[in-house]
Amino acid sequence: MNNTQELDKKYVLPTYARIDVEFVSGDNARLVDSNGKNYIDFTSGIGVVSVGHANKRVNSAICEQLSKLTHISNLYNIAPQAKAAALIVETSGYNMKCFFGNSGAEANEGAIKIARKFGEVNGEVKRYKIITLNHSFHGRTITTVKATGQESMHNYFGPFPDGFVYAENIQEIESLIDNHTCAVMIELVQGEGGVQPQDKQEVQNLAKYLKSKNILLIVDEVQTGVYRTGNFLASNVYEIEPDIITLAKGLAGGVPVGVVMTSLKDALSAGDHGSTFGGNYLSSTAVCEVVSILNEYSESGELDKTTQYFDSALNNFYAKYPNLFTQKVGLGMMCGLRVKDADTLSKIILNAKDNGVMVLKAGRNTLRFLPPLTITKEEIDEGFKSLNSAVSSL
Repeated sequence: MNNTQELDKKYVLPTYARIDVEFVSGDNARLVDSNGKNYIDFTSGIGVVSVGHANKRVNSAICEQLSKLTHISNLYNIAPQAKAAALIVETSGYNMKCFFGNSGAEANEGAIKIARKFGEVNGEVKRYKIITLNHSFHGRTITTVKATGQESMHNYFGPFPDGFVYAENIQEIESLIDNHTCAVMIELVQGEGGVQPQDKQEVQNLAKYLKSKNILLIVDEVQTGVYRTGNFLASNVYEIEPDIITLAKGLAGGVPVGVVMTSLKDALSAGDHGSTFGGNYLSSTAVCEVVSILNEYSESGELDKTTQYFDSALNNFYAKYPNLFTQKVGLGMMCGLRVKDADTLSKIILNAKDNGVMVLKAGRNTLRFLPPLTITKEEIDEGFKSLNSAVSSL
């Protein structure tokens, strides 16, 4: 056991089933561990390192900002925060305003508070219920874990806030709406639930119905947003206009950030919500640079080319092992392969690590791929070569 492992075991709460590897450096989709071994990263920190590891433009922007100010608090105007909000809103194509926090869970907490206040002040009765989907994932706080439609995640931590109702699927939502419903909260592609996209027409029908009933549509884009599914937002792909959207993960290239954006521009007043660290000089500078890089990457057509190349490589890999994989799922660079059983999935992930490529698990039996959006063709080829070696040995 090396020193890091000893310290981790002694001082860090064991909330993660860690894989036995310690990374010390990276470059785009490449990683190097403490023994000098090289890897291709098909995980990007669970969709966070959207512009690759050690991105020079992001690092340069952060270093320049750190030499001036890191933090001053939201009691004062913060230039990079205002610029980041403008970039996010203008890139989204929606007429919204932003609130900055530090994580996806915080963004979803903000969305829930906006929806609850909307339900309190708009209607003859207090509207507080929020409908979410089974197999969803919305965060680890007490409120967002209750919003998550996975019963196993509700063990030990109750009592929970009231008002969350779970639908089996999009079609069931309408039947669960009552006079106390203020919002519906969905992921357009369920990430932790198995990289499962929703049906586009069903989502569009739902959005139209909710609008007619003055019920808010919240779209959790913590994992699907920031070009992960092709467009800047999966909401753009689905051609809907939600009332509230949440973002995090890939937005700042590894610096903690969360954003709730909403068309309800006057929903919150001074004192209704806040964050000590949210949108400070460090995180919002990172947001500005990451979004700018990805906007350029998308507009140049390089993102589409990379997505198509990765998809083709994944299709070829999937076709080679019909005895192991039962279905290919996902959207854009948020992809998955259904594995025949959970035990085989665990073996694939560990074998992949031993062969120099990092992949993820989603749900009970899905092999998940979330590579950096800037991954090169050479990195893709090398990664799948290593993955073939890992799988062929099973």
